[in-house]
Amino acid sequence: MLVLGIETSCDETAAAIVRDGREILSNVIHSQIKTHTPYGGVVPELASREHLLKIRPIVDQAFKDAGVTLDQIDGIAATSGPGLIGSLLVGLTYAKALAFAKNKPLVAVNHIEGHIYSVVFEHTDVAFPALALVVSGGHTNLFWVESETGDFRHLKYKLVGRTRDDAAGEAYDKVGKLLGLSYPAGPVIDRLAKFGDRNAVPFSIAKISDGSLDFSFSGIKTAVLRLVKSEKLEPRNEEETRKDQRRLDLLASFQEAIVNMLWATTERAALELEPRSLLLSGGVAANSRLREVLTEKAAGAALRFHYPRLIFTTDNAAMIAAAGTAHLLRGETADLTVNPDPNMRLAVPQNNILSKRWRN
Repeated sequence: MLVLGIETSCDETAAAIVRDGREILSNVIHSQIKTHTPYGGVVPELASREHLLKIRPIVDQAFKDAGVTLDQIDGIAATSGPGLIGSLLVGLTYAKALAFAKNKPLVAVNHIEGHIYSVVFEHTDVAFPALALVVSGGHTNLFWVESETGDFRHLKYKLVGRTRDDAAGEAYDKVGKLLGLSYPAGPVIDRLAKFGDRNAVPFSIAKISDGSLDFSFSGIKTAVLRLVKSEKLEPRNEEETRKDQRRLDLLASFQEAIVNMLWATTERAALELEPRSLLLSGGVAANSRLREVLTEKAAGAALRFHYPRLIFTTDNAAMIAAAGTAHLLRGETADLTVNPDPNMRLAVPQNNILSKRWRN
């Protein structure tokens, strides 16, 4: 089965052709980082305008790279949410037009589910049930994932935990902007943190008072802000920061606290729910320290740990095509009246999450 995937949920215009949900024939991504860097974050109006300019050439390039034509495609999968409404409209509308013109089945894919499917390209031995930690600039969620078929063809999700304020990647960007680092700040902080002392600044780990498995990252962002003000740290670029050990220690400590928060909640869920695997995906899955710590901790907890290659951690259309393939195989298609939903959920929060009876 050949599926065209289209992704325009935020600031990447992407298209891919994937065979049978695993074999990537093409994967084309246009990044808008240069457009948004001067503003320190994504400007929605600029993002949607750039998608309009790039969507056709990106899709055309995906077909060219794959060596196939639209007539040979068995289905079209496009991100329909969550994300920026203007950006989502561009990709989903283009997909609907192609589906109508060539009478192809259409799948409206949840962007978060796409991130979970980003793992399938290198890993065929995922054991279910699994915990899926999706961490990016816009999302931090922990899902319980079951499979009716024992593989990625038919997954079911329950939302175990989510952030109550900032996403982890958003905290990275806000701290980076505060210290004068370029956008996106996540990769910059990851590079610089390698030269700092992770224990230099004793940031506390946020705890949710009701005992849930939710996350919170606004507190550490505020703690960094207070430290910056108390020590009168002026904004510095990456090159200047490399020469300032105090800043390097601050960044290393900040990153270590974020990683520890992510693992602490995931560990609680793993101890109570007893999954067989842990899946990590999303833009922050590219963070070297997070992957290092989770690799070590998952092994200690007897969990199989899987994460995608770097190219599949950020937004891409191959993951959308992979998720779309699973839906097509189950006959789950959308009609041409489907609209994007910027607040789309993959699963709703569960009650009694720590009860083992909850899984039944």
